[in-house]
Amino acid sequence: MREPFIGRALSVVAILGILVWWGARVVSGRPAEPKGSFPSPVVDASLAAQKGKATAVFAGGCFWGVEGVFEHVKGVKRATSGYAGGNVENPYYELVSSGSTGHAESVEVEYDPSQVSYGTLLKVFFSVAHDPTQKDRQGPDIGTQYRSAIFYKTDEQKKIGEAYVAQINAAKVYDRAIATQVLPYSAFYPAEDYHQGYLEKHPDNPYIRYNDLPKLAKLKSTYPDLYR
Repeated sequence: MREPFIGRALSVVAILGILVWWGARVVSGRPAEPKGSFPSPVVDASLAAQKGKATAVFAGGCFWGVEGVFEHVKGVKRATSGYAGGNVENPYYELVSSGSTGHAESVEVEYDPSQVSYGTLLKVFFSVAHDPTQKDRQGPDIGTQYRSAIFYKTDEQKKIGEAYVAQINAAKVYDRAIATQVLPYSAFYPAEDYHQGYLEKHPDNPYIRYNDLPKLAKLKSTYPDLYR
């Protein structure tokens, strides 16, 4: 009778281990909420005197929601889902999803610097578009391809990005430290056509309804002057 008892005991231990692992996974995937109002960047670019075009690249988990948020920010001309930060040219979705290329699902934001500043875009990115405290994941999506990152294209973007991360951490806006990487831009590869505008095309998709539509609602309620 000893061996069956040991076997059952080991099975119970294994099941408990799985439950603990799953519980930790769920808890760590819960989005962190900012405490109080979110601060504006102390270091930022001044609005340009004339209309123009600038681009910013952000990674914050699945690109559907991040793209959808920025499409509704005043001053943004276009938001494109794609891949950045990797070591393979011309990556495609299935390859990036394997986590083997170093790419992150990213969004290239084209904006008019006379209407919206880079720092304001960062404020939306950190407070609405994703949870910057989650490392190598966003909610149910796990892996380096879902990491939080700013891919700076100029020295000014680097300066503003690093200063804002330090500002948020110092102010303890979140209960957890910021996990966002501030990295040099190398290349951006647009994702496949069916990913572009996914939120707008598939508002009834369960993933979109649960994970992304609340972001649009938060953008509209928190920053009504920025929402369009």
